[in-house]
Amino acid sequence: MKVITFILSLAISFNIFASDTNPAKDLLLKMANAVHTRNFDASFVVVKGKTMEPYRWLHAKQDDIEIEHLSLLNGAGLEMVRVDNQVTYFEPQSEPYSLTTDSIAGPIPEVLFKNVERLSGHYDFVLGGKGRISGRAAQLVRIESKDEDKYNYWIWLDMESSLLLKAAYVNHQGEALEQLQLTHISVTEQPASMLLEILNRNFPTPLPNNSLETLDSNTAKTWKIDWLPAGFELLKSDRHKLDLNNELTDYYLFSDGFVEVSVFIQRPLPGKRLSGSLTSGATTVYVHNGGNFDVSVVGNIPSLTAKKIAESVTRAL
Repeated sequence: MKVITFILSLAISFNIFASDTNPAKDLLLKMANAVHTRNFDASFVVVKGKTMEPYRWLHAKQDDIEIEHLSLLNGAGLEMVRVDNQVTYFEPQSEPYSLTTDSIAGPIPEVLFKNVERLSGHYDFVLGGKGRISGRAAQLVRIESKDEDKYNYWIWLDMESSLLLKAAYVNHQGEALEQLQLTHISVTEQPASMLLEILNRNFPTPLPNNSLETLDSNTAKTWKIDWLPAGFELLKSDRHKLDLNNELTDYYLFSDGFVEVSVFIQRPLPGKRLSGSLTSGATTVYVHNGGNFDVSVVGNIPSLTAKKIAESVTRAL
């Protein structure tokens, strides 16, 4: 028994038994819990190159009901309201509509407000340094892609409230491509009166889930997409007309749980066009001419990744 005790003491002294805990992941889980349980009023900006989008973000927990409001403050405006598992979108020049979902489709990846463990197969969670963001003590947590086909995502968390203060898509050279930063945050004991008033509003009946999340078997059989980054799975496919040019397109939506990538395949438009990409912040649009069809790939992924996806598209036999 004394020998066993001695060996165990040596193992502990030399840290032979590694801990299963990951402090970076634990902080992300604390953030997700804070976002769902705290009352706060925050303002933030999203910076993409020379463009800037300002938002206001409010959240409250009243009894067992979650209330969330996100609004884009520039232009004609965009308003999103969540009451528990129903989100209503108010967009310019269109009728409001509701969806049955537990998260708003905003500029922050929604998986961050859930269990990030699902990302661990393709991303590492790494603890960074401490600093100050918007006058508050902050801890950096890095979500690092395990390959170079995807960007990294860095998050600075408020050390007092565990809420997000800043986030950035970062390439593998350490350059920030797109940033989100809070300019103001107020954490309160009581919900904002504006959010409590939302509980008395009437919202549209949620659209059927199958009207938005579909896998069209005919579309899926038309094309083969032979290469995707590790972890990406097909979420949706259909055939519809593009609002931009009224052209019929076959559409595919893929995701690895963190990033979504859209693939559009259509007949070539008039005029000879070369393949190439455009970027705005972290968003890439890559257009590839496949001879008798055009492929467009859109997502927060590197240009080379979008190019590889587009060039892998072939007609199914």
